[in-house]
Amino acid sequence: MAKYLLQASYTAEGVKGLLKDGGTARVNAASQLLTALGGTVESFYFALGSSDAYVVVDMPDNATMAAAVFAVNSSGAVTANTTVLLTAEEVDEACAKSPAYQPPGS
Repeated sequence: MAKYLLQASYTAEGVKGLLKDGGTARVNAASQLLTALGGTVESFYFALGSSDAYVVVDMPDNATMAAAVFAVNSSGAVTANTTVLLTAEEVDEACAKSPAYQPPGS
């Protein structure tokens, strides 16, 4: 499974829904969405700052994660940005590969 970080920001309508239903309802809704697509929620934290929530999830693949984000973003109540997370072992694997690259201007 691939791991992702979702940074979510609520619109004004999304905040109204959060105030009405509470945080636990939003965690449950996210968990239901991701579980239906074969994923799981590792952690879900609400925050004060540029993002309203940070969610770490395990999903089968990028296309499945994209489907979840499309569903969330199309609601109009939330905007979610996704970051692919890599394990130390995945970084080791990437470092072991040595592709040739020519930087611009050289």
